[in-house]
Amino acid sequence: MTHITSMIETHPNDTTGLDVQKLADCIAACFECAQTCTACADACLAEDMVADLRNCIRLNLDCADLCAATGSILSRRTGQNLATVKAALEACRAACAECAAECEKHADMHEHCRVCAEACRRCEQACADLLAAIG
Repeated sequence: MTHITSMIETHPNDTTGLDVQKLADCIAACFECAQTCTACADACLAEDMVADLRNCIRLNLDCADLCAATGSILSRRTGQNLATVKAALEACRAACAECAAECEKHADMHEHCRVCAEACRRCEQACADLLAAIG
């Protein structure tokens, strides 16, 4: 059991009724993707061909911000705001898809972009899975 799962299960005010494992997986994927995208943007800035990576850097940073915000929103268990949760998940899923597609273009030349694309695809899927569970 992860700390994420423990916090969800021990929270005294679980009013959302969401699947605990899907929720925990999505929170973990969001925070992992945020870190990976931040690191990828930094690695892109260190590349000699940084000008060719401007869009990748921008998408990395946008994705990182949305993933971090979504992970935080999903971590809040008091009360219920499913409209905001759904909107955050949709935005996160879209940002991850766009960032992954861009990083995949550079994956053959830059290993950090390959790793980032994988993290984005995992987060995109975790968001989709949780959205499906919400209905």
